[in-house]
Amino acid sequence: MEKANILIIGGGIGGLTSAIALRRQGFDVTVIERDPNWSVYGVGIIQQSNVLRAMHHLDLLQEYVAAGAGFDTVEVFAPDGRRVARVPSPALVEGYPANMGVARPALHKVLGDRAIGSGATVKLGVTTIRIDDRGDGVDVEFSDGASARFDIVIGADGVYSQTRAAILPDAPKPEFTGQAVWRYNLPRPEGMDSLQAYNGPTGVGLVPISTDLMYMFVTTPEPDNPRYPRETLAASMREKIALCPPAIRALAEQITDNDGVVYRPLETLMLHGPWHKGRVVLLGDAVHATTPHLGQGAGMAIEDSIVLAEELVKADTHEVAFTAYRGRRYERCRYIVEQSLAICMGQLGKGPAVDNHKATAEMFAMVSQPI
Repeated sequence: MEKANILIIGGGIGGLTSAIALRRQGFDVTVIERDPNWSVYGVGIIQQSNVLRAMHHLDLLQEYVAAGAGFDTVEVFAPDGRRVARVPSPALVEGYPANMGVARPALHKVLGDRAIGSGATVKLGVTTIRIDDRGDGVDVEFSDGASARFDIVIGADGVYSQTRAAILPDAPKPEFTGQAVWRYNLPRPEGMDSLQAYNGPTGVGLVPISTDLMYMFVTTPEPDNPRYPRETLAASMREKIALCPPAIRALAEQITDNDGVVYRPLETLMLHGPWHKGRVVLLGDAVHATTPHLGQGAGMAIEDSIVLAEELVKADTHEVAFTAYRGRRYERCRYIVEQSLAICMGQLGKGPAVDNHKATAEMFAMVSQPI
């Protein structure tokens, strides 16, 4: 279709990669982000082989790899601390690692710098107060009093997407799983060359994110969805790993900074119906929010962005493009959401226990396929 004027709502990973992909195709792009400080959590994020391939597609791979730490295997440990598997990951870009761990602020800087450098307009501290699809365009009113018309609007505004609520008010809402995740940055031990995943009712992962830093994630049962006071977060996280294997318990004394702990209840969402209405389309967590058990939440949003840009270039109309985009993405995203949730339910005793070795190998095989 013609080089449309596109608004992206949300300046996170999905929104920024969408801006980069669309600008590479020549579209005019404006990104709005409600946070005036454009801040992100200070902890890390797992980016697996399909994400490195996506970054290569976006011509971002060198900057991206320089921002984090690469690794080629995942080590799986039993609840008693025994290593039971070392799973090789398929490298999808020759000469580069299979997987990456990266600090979220470092990834955010890489994506934000490229989006702005590509010519996208980024407006901070701004959100929408009205989205009016007129058929031949979308009239948008913003919280700063401005208004504008766009050919297409993309909602990349997360699991609690206001865009989704505006265009699909009857769509399912995110569901709390009964589990939460705790995250904290720690010194990376010498010789650590893989992601280390510990099975058990309390799941733990250690992920390298730089030459001298790793981050720990801990998944815990939280059936009542409690809120922990910030002034006790470090002590609460230490308590959560008190019954974990000795290698994990030994790290507890380093968890001291309440402000360094990131705690988040885990919610899930899969939109089985349409992903768009008229000229407004959704991507990332707004349509398929997954728990982090397979490390693919951001990866699915990044792939969404590339596919949506490709389909907009190929199609004669937005309707054709949006339908094709969902058609290419639905089964892959559904698999990640459902398999991640199965691991979560197994850890909680609400479903059969999942063999993480097998689930990880199957996930790598699936995401290695073309998008």
